[in-house]
Parts: sequence; structure tokens; C-alpha cells
Amino acid sequence: MAIRAEYIWVDGTDPTPKLRSKTKVIHDGSEPPEWGYDGSSTNQAPGAASDCILRPVFTCPDPIRGGDNILVVCEVFNADGTPNRTNERAAMRATAERHAAHDCWFGVEQEYTMYQNGRPLGWPKNGYPAPQGPFYCGVGSDEVYGRNIVEEHMEACIDAGLKISGVNAEVMPGQWEFQIGPAGPLEQGDHMVVARWLLYRIGEDYGVDMRLDPKPMRGDWNGAGCHYNFSSKAMREDGGIKAIEAAMPKLEARAALHISNYGDGIEARLTGKHETCAYNEFRYGVGDRGASVRIPLGVAQDGKGYLEDRRPCANIDPYLVGRLLMETILD
Repeated sequence: MAIRAEYIWVDGTDPTPKLRSKTKVIHDGSEPPEWGYDGSSTNQAPGAASDCILRPVFTCPDPIRGGDNILVVCEVFNADGTPNRTNERAAMRATAERHAAHDCWFGVEQEYTMYQNGRPLGWPKNGYPAPQGPFYCGVGSDEVYGRNIVEEHMEACIDAGLKISGVNAEVMPGQWEFQIGPAGPLEQGDHMVVARWLLYRIGEDYGVDMRLDPKPMRGDWNGAGCHYNFSSKAMREDGGIKAIEAAMPKLEARAALHISNYGDGIEARLTGKHETCAYNEFRYGVGDRGASVRIPLGVAQDGKGYLEDRRPCANIDPYLVGRLLMETILD
């Protein structure tokens, strides 16, 4: 019986890569093979040597088509077999292998904004909604917009076998969040790629586009981040708070590197207002959502656990952010 395999990959759009996908029909029951595509149309190869290779690295059930159909996350390689310059997963593979003994876990909080007809979903055609305040984790048709899409997306992630761990309405109307994790270094990126693809794909059916703009609306509105919760085995063991605190000067020393890789438009989001620390400042604190890095209150009380890097923007590459955290803290 033939199945449909949706090949998904990260392209080379600058400054913020996009997801691309295309469908392969597999008739013989075999594993999804390597495939090719026109890299000159995705900013990943010149027209004179445009062939790029899609190498499957993660598969899961396709909850959109159902049945035995699958979704296939792919790494992108050049014609000579080397990783494409946009292939951040390849670099993460090397880092994950080097630090396998640390048993790193990630929890990713992906914020996004629903748009329809050029405005955030639920916003009036003219003017602005009521000031932010009641919308975060709100309930009721006057406070929450798009819940049907959110519920469908959550079910799709569950049916795909992803490690989705929750959803909630965010501070700005039309803005939501889903969480992935705890998950391993490569796993968190693979599951994030599929979860994002499912979000975009489900949005098609409703005529709603999903945006990862770090500051979708200027003014007195929260931006959209992708907070990264990170722990190593040492952080989770008794006395792990010492390992967490030891990570802070390392993160501060490489703050500029992280900021430059934490999403285009980060300066508009990290202003020191709206639950952020300024992009050119580094600060950490217990329970401080205005810090660059937060140590949750429960972690401080237990003396072990994890840290939350609040700086990454909604439009980050999950493999890149995960790699930088591991290399900065563990190398």
C-alpha cells in the first residue's frame, strides 16, 4: 500500500529561515530514502549547481493525513555530501555526541501570533484592543481568540508522538504559546520543527497565518519569545544549584554571541520592558522574569533543577540555540 511522506526541512531565507516541505509517495513499504530539490529556490544553492540533498533524520505519524502516512524531518546536504551552510542540525549532532555524558534536557516555550487579514487575530479592524492584562491564560470570547486552532494543533502534536507538554494564551490578544519537552538535544529541535510545521499547516485550513515575529506589534505590547529551559545531569542532582550558578558567568561572558544568534529583531523585543532584560545587558535572578536568565523559585528552594534562558526570540533555530547553550555551559 502506498503511503505519503511529507519531507520537511529548514531553508536558507535570510535573516529568518522558513520551513519548506514536499510530498513523496512511497509504494514499496521501504524507509523514506534520500531525496533532492532545487536549492536555488530556497536560498541554499546557486542556480548553476542547484541540487540539494534531503537526508531523513526523524519520522513520525502524519496527523493531518492520518493512516500510515508520515512526516519526515530532513537535514540538507550539498551535492558533494557536505552539510549545507544552513544545516544547523549537523553542528548540533557533533555537540550532542561530545556532551552525551551530560544527559542534557531542554524544555522549549514557543510563543507565536495568529494573523488574519494583516492584523493579529481578534484585533479590531480599526484601533486597538483593550490594554494587555486580561488576555494571558484568559478565558471567554472577549479575551481569547483562536482557541479552536490551538486545540487542534495540540491534538495533532500528541497524535504525531511529539513531546508537547502544554499550551496557553499569551499576554497579547491573538498570541499563544506551546511547550516542547523535556527532550534531548536533537529531539527538542526535531519536535520543534514538526510542531511548527503542523501549526502552519493547520493555520492554512482556517485562513490564519502564524508568525514568529519577535515584536509583532510596537508599543505597549509583549513581544514573542522562545524561552529555553536547560539542565545537565549535574544540575538535576542534589546540590545541582551550584552547577546552575556556575553557568551564569559563562553565559555572561558569551552574551554577545548568544544575542547575535537569538533571532532577527531581538533589539525590538529585549528592551528592558515587557518582561525582558535589555539585549545589551546580562542579568540573572531567582524568579525574575525581567532577567536574561531566570532561576525558577522552585529550583532555588530544591537546590537543583534547571535554568531558563529568556532571551531567545520566537523565530530562533532550535538546533542553533540548543547548541550554543551546551557549548557555552559545558565546553
